[in-house]
Amino acid sequence: MSEADPIKAKFTIKNRLGFHARPAMSFVERASKFKSKITISNDRESVDGKSIMQLMMLAATQGTELDIEAMGPDAEDAVNDLVAFADRKFDQKDPEEQ
Repeated sequence: MSEADPIKAKFTIKNRLGFHARPAMSFVERASKFKSKITISNDRESVDGKSIMQLMMLAATQGTELDIEAMGPDAEDAVNDLVAFADRKFDQKDPEEQ
């Protein structure tokens, strides 16, 4: 695959409280380490995966399926890393697990 080909995947929000400020901030910090452009989409809109304000606009609750797309030199690594991060609940514990 060339740098011009987007890498795409889907992930589901598993956190009980959804994609709220803390996991969104962690996601942005992680996404910002990659050079590739990262876009996150739901069925209504697409936003910059490196912008906490835009990610919060998705209002993604538990069970929401989101699409991730990355384009750039490290797109495949970015998608794989960020999907795995989401699958681990953004390394956050739900309140009842604390």
